Amino acid sequence: MSDEVKIPDVLPILPLRETVIFPAMVAPIVVGRERSIKLIDDVAVGSKIFGVVTQKDPQIDEPNPDQVYNIGTACAIIRMLKFPDGTTRLLVQGISRIRINQFIETEPYFKANVEPIQEVYELTIEIQGLMRNALDLFQKVVSMAPYLSEEAYITAMNINEPNRLADFIAANLNISTAQKQEVLETIDVKERLQKVTYFLNSEMQILEVGRQIQSEIKTEMDKRQREYILREQLKAIQKELGELDQQTKEINELREKIEKAGMPEEVRKEAERELDRLSQMMPGAAEYTVSRTYLDWLINLPWSKSTEDNLDIERARQILDEDHYDLEKVKNRILEFLSVRKLKSDTHGPILCFVGPPGVGKTSLGMSIARAMGREFVRVSLGGVRDEAEIRGHRRTYVGALPGRIIQGIRKAGTNNPVFMLDEIDKLGLDFRGDPAAALLEVLDPQQNSKFVDHYLDVPFDLSKVFFITTANMLDTIPPALLDRMEVITIPGYTEYEKLEIAKKYLIPRQISENGLKPEMINFEESAIKKIIREYTREAGVRNLEREIGSVLRKIAQKVAQGETGPFTITEADVEKYLGIPRYRFGLAGEKDEIGVATGLAWTESGGDILFIEVALVPGKGNLILTGKLGEVMQESARAALTYVRSKSEEWGIESNFFDKWDIHIHVPAGAIPKDGPSAGVTMATALTSAIRRIPVRKDLGMTGEITIRGKILPVGGIREKVLAAHRAGLKTVMLPRENERDLEEVPQIVKDDIEFIFIEHADEAINQALLIPELVK
Repeated sequence: MSDEVKIPDVLPILPLRETVIFPAMVAPIVVGRERSIKLIDDVAVGSKIFGVVTQKDPQIDEPNPDQVYNIGTACAIIRMLKFPDGTTRLLVQGISRIRINQFIETEPYFKANVEPIQEVYELTIEIQGLMRNALDLFQKVVSMAPYLSEEAYITAMNINEPNRLADFIAANLNISTAQKQEVLETIDVKERLQKVTYFLNSEMQILEVGRQIQSEIKTEMDKRQREYILREQLKAIQKELGELDQQTKEINELREKIEKAGMPEEVRKEAERELDRLSQMMPGAAEYTVSRTYLDWLINLPWSKSTEDNLDIERARQILDEDHYDLEKVKNRILEFLSVRKLKSDTHGPILCFVGPPGVGKTSLGMSIARAMGREFVRVSLGGVRDEAEIRGHRRTYVGALPGRIIQGIRKAGTNNPVFMLDEIDKLGLDFRGDPAAALLEVLDPQQNSKFVDHYLDVPFDLSKVFFITTANMLDTIPPALLDRMEVITIPGYTEYEKLEIAKKYLIPRQISENGLKPEMINFEESAIKKIIREYTREAGVRNLEREIGSVLRKIAQKVAQGETGPFTITEADVEKYLGIPRYRFGLAGEKDEIGVATGLAWTESGGDILFIEVALVPGKGNLILTGKLGEVMQESARAALTYVRSKSEEWGIESNFFDKWDIHIHVPAGAIPKDGPSAGVTMATALTSAIRRIPVRKDLGMTGEITIRGKILPVGGIREKVLAAHRAGLKTVMLPRENERDLEEVPQIVKDDIEFIFIEHADEAINQALLIPELVK
């Protein structure tokens, strides 16, 4: 076409962005710049020939002559259309390469002095080879490139000129504008073919890598597509069977429940992840039930549901007084917590440990606390628990896995701040399945339990708002680390007067109601209640007392059922008729004072009790015989007492070979019950002295205290319980170590008024007070 069309020496020049037009190439152009539209308008009414060059930087809106390449293409307008948006669209054909020698005008558009570039070549074998190689490569590129059609290769096959072939391939390849400009500026035909071959090779390598990646992706996509098709087919089958709608409905309901559950963000994400897994399972799969149960636990836990505390201090005091007699120390501690809560709402829940003998109201006190605070109450018994998973739960990988008792209790309560009672914490066991007491360390630590993780849930649950209460009969079996996390409140046994008041105010009304009777039908005389307390029970608490009262009322209920109408008055004389012969004798001080028998005071997990120390001398070789199931510490106390007595033998006028001729037998009755501790030392020394010196011991006197081999009396524990046991037994005098005198502050005044206390520092004082020594009696 360059031979047919005469190219003027001066041409208007149109700069193009990111477009290179080659000779003999037909290409569309969109013109939008004002000066470019002016250029096209002028050319369209004239020769219709203009020059096209490419901008070096496509971002420039109005380039100057230095910002365009100086090699371009002379083009002729084939078709032109103007659009309403102000742009002009052209279809142009390249005529010949041109070189811009000089720009002669820049306004209103570029005009330049140009010269056509003549392309001279000789069709050598080398050029023919380059042409054939370029065609072969182009064929491969066309077969791999999605942007090239088969017609492009057919067109290339029909081009015989090497320069036109190189231009055509370069124009259709997916190479950069700079690379296309490089081909346009390469005048030598052989060199141009070589460059195009290089670009073809590069494009083919890129396409091969792309095809490999596409193949890998397609394999994965084919797998997913197959799974999708199979799943859709399965859904269609399930829908036909009526299963799909039910499952979809269930998944949607679970999603709504998760949104409403008020979960922390971390927990909500875990729940949604599990729900996504569930939605892809078949309802009949075993894993489906496991996942569904897990979601139920997450949804039904009270993540953000709390009970508002009733902070009316006077009302709380009234409720506590209604439910329990005395126990001022415990009641005051609860009122202190409520007072602090009233002033500072974000305080952590305390960890209280109620320690005391059975039947004193430890468990029922927890229920009263919950009622006073307006909180839910949960009780978990830990007696005999040996498996750590009982506290922390089982992992979901186990068959039949469930959360631990803590999380189960929280779900049962329905709020995240209940009063949570861990009953019998001193009865926890330990075996190969772990230590449940160690698992409780995190639960009962206010600084750690805000992030308690149950093995089943595997997400943290905040226990810091829970009011934990633990109960125990004794502290010795509680691990020190666990005990350190709790505030211990001792609940001692009751006095006879307290039991009488508890029976009248609480036990009798409750048993009347439970046995279907009416209050106006029953009249319990005070003397009858005292007789039951003294002769039918011997305990620190009131559990057996309530049981005996219930037994009386059941017999009355039988009379009512048989037609009697009452009212019924239970007198002291009636008690034996209802309950049979008395089990105990009130006032264990015997009818006469005996030799070799001393009354000691003991402290057990059931409260205080009295025990007798019996000593007998039998001919022998000086052996010490100990019976009565005594522990190691108690046996050592017996030996220490004997050593003290032997050191006093000369002073008491005992023969020097006395201990070589007699065996000494020390026995503590109730031989089936284990006994241990050092507090019977002074009682043993007194009984030994009585047996050796043949002097009787006062039976109305009880004693306690640890003895050294020098006869010094050391303080012991459980004074309140021991004194109450002495009072229940009817003893009139109690002998205590001098250093325990301050412990009497815990003993009720009504008991102290009935008992004479003697405080001793040395065993000599105890012997002089307890033995009825003739010269001292006179």
